[in-house]
Amino acid sequence: MYPPARKDFISLTLTDPHGHNYNNGKHRRQSCWRKWKQLSRLQRSLILLLLALLLIVGLLSYPSISQQWGGGSDRDEWLDLTDRELNQAPPAVKPVLGVEAAKALAPMPVPHLGPAEVPDTVAEPKGPIIPILAKPPIQKKTISNKRGPPGTKKDGNASDVVAGENQEPVVVQEEEEEGREDEDKEKKIVSWRGALIEAEQATEPPPSAAEKDDAAAAPADPAATVPLEVSTVKVDRLEAVRDAFRHAWKGYREHAWGHDELKPISKSFGEWFGLGLTLIDSLDTMWILGLKEEFEEAKNWVEKELTFNKNVDVNLFETTIRVLGGLLSTYHLSGDQLFLEKAKDLGSRLMPAFKTPSKIPFSDVNIGKGTAHPPRWTSDSTLAEVTSIQLEFRELSRLTQEPQYQEVVDEVMKLVHKLPGKHDGLVPMFINTNSGQFSHKGVFTLGARADSYYEYLLKQWLQGGKTEDDLLEDYLQAVEGVKKHLVKQTGPGRLTFVGELSHGRFNAKMDHLVCFLPGTLALGAHNGLPGDHMDLAVQLIETCHQMYTQMETGLSPEIAHFSLQASDGRDVVVKPADRHNLLRPETVESLFYMFRFTNDTKYRDWGWEILQSFNKYTKVPDGGYTSINNVRDPLNPGPRDKMESFFLGETLKYLYLLFSDDPELLSLDKFIFNTEAHPLPIWPSTPK
Repeated sequence: MYPPARKDFISLTLTDPHGHNYNNGKHRRQSCWRKWKQLSRLQRSLILLLLALLLIVGLLSYPSISQQWGGGSDRDEWLDLTDRELNQAPPAVKPVLGVEAAKALAPMPVPHLGPAEVPDTVAEPKGPIIPILAKPPIQKKTISNKRGPPGTKKDGNASDVVAGENQEPVVVQEEEEEGREDEDKEKKIVSWRGALIEAEQATEPPPSAAEKDDAAAAPADPAATVPLEVSTVKVDRLEAVRDAFRHAWKGYREHAWGHDELKPISKSFGEWFGLGLTLIDSLDTMWILGLKEEFEEAKNWVEKELTFNKNVDVNLFETTIRVLGGLLSTYHLSGDQLFLEKAKDLGSRLMPAFKTPSKIPFSDVNIGKGTAHPPRWTSDSTLAEVTSIQLEFRELSRLTQEPQYQEVVDEVMKLVHKLPGKHDGLVPMFINTNSGQFSHKGVFTLGARADSYYEYLLKQWLQGGKTEDDLLEDYLQAVEGVKKHLVKQTGPGRLTFVGELSHGRFNAKMDHLVCFLPGTLALGAHNGLPGDHMDLAVQLIETCHQMYTQMETGLSPEIAHFSLQASDGRDVVVKPADRHNLLRPETVESLFYMFRFTNDTKYRDWGWEILQSFNKYTKVPDGGYTSINNVRDPLNPGPRDKMESFFLGETLKYLYLLFSDDPELLSLDKFIFNTEAHPLPIWPSTPK
């Protein structure tokens, strides 16, 4: 038996003037200290250890918690700035340029392509001027991995912070500026040549076309902080494209100079063929954008470093459209014989690919050894590869007066024209280099492995002066086959798209690559082909636009699936494996054609939204742009650490041409673009 518990407490009752009773007797019948003393030594030790651990965890997590709680205050703090703070610019801020002054800073004249408009007056800015200052980025010491032309590397003030997977682009300033001390480190800012704009304000698409204004920062000295300024001056968009190119080129020049591709996150490079793909793909873009200094530096590399006498296997198609096409177009724009000589050397080294039993070329050729072969796993070539090299080889023959280049590629088109196995003008994706027959029959698509076959049917017909009837016949039949078998509409929004046919079964799947089709259809209609081609183009470009706007990042996935039932609720469905974006050009390519032929400014607005999304989600702070893994996740788009050469060779070029007011800048009545966006002249009509 335990003795009865002692009651050594006092019950005290207090009464206040208002009649409230306070009685602690029922709350403290057991003393906390007595309870503690009743615990065993082991129990007390465990409790003390647990409390100590909780205290340590709390201290460690306090900074991140406090930052998260306080992160939302930056925007409110910015909105609550006093008029004195808004109107009094810090010493580092230069005077604000007005709208007209912004005009005067761009664009530069493009030689041989017509003069650029330059205004004569400078107007005072209208409306409030709000300088937005960014906190200088934290400097981190990293091991230098810069690769650039000898003697031209410059030590700037750019941050060396490597963007991680969860890091969104932040502005990198070239001079230290005074900013708010407590600004959030993860404040998301996009930059166009020194102009600082909050990402949530600058890149959010307006709700309607009627309310769309060209919100862009006025171009200025990169070292200066430029205030936010809303302008409808189209020259701002041209300058924004130049700035995007300069930023991409900066990364390539410093970390991948002379190599095929930039890896902007790791500040390194990737090699495919070892031919400087990005540099050569970008030559004519630099010329068109008027970037003379960058062009001359790249030309110097081509003259002194580029050689094709190397033991390397290259892909016939990719080398033709990127390198041969890039050299030929740069020759036409600049008139420099250097580029034609390099093109002749390369063209002759690619010819062994056509030495096959069927005259259908092998996919791979060793440009040093003069040998060619199919892929290791098959004797097939893809149809797009063997039928999308014609524009370049035909032009090489015309310039050199050596007919063998045109003869081998024309022979391919003649063979494909007569082949059985087509389905109302649609062609299978593969062709055998031994038999010369279609293989893997029954699958028809306008996406990968077949897309540019249809594009080059029309463009060869235009290139040759509309004289080759077989090409036109094949193109018209193919368009009818597309309309009959592949064109469908979604259930929810009635969007028109082009699907695929697999052994008689329709698949509501459309590659982003298919978005070349609206531009090609519009080009054909412009040249006298049926008007319903243009009607289909208008419907398809709307769908390609929706593939961007229905994604949370404003960027299209690589492949989209479409809902055919109205009850599905959403038109565009993206599977997890298809959510990546590779900085592809096809939609902006078609926007360029559609604007040229309709003069409808909505196509420019759509292109502007795409450029802003690229800047927000793919721009790497220290230079370059990266493809991303997930267009559905704006918080973590997942950088893939690769900038394809076509981003500079095609995407930015088409955006610049889209925003240009000069219809004679690469007139579509005088030039055709190869499938890598390299312009080649339409041949003069021969007298009959």
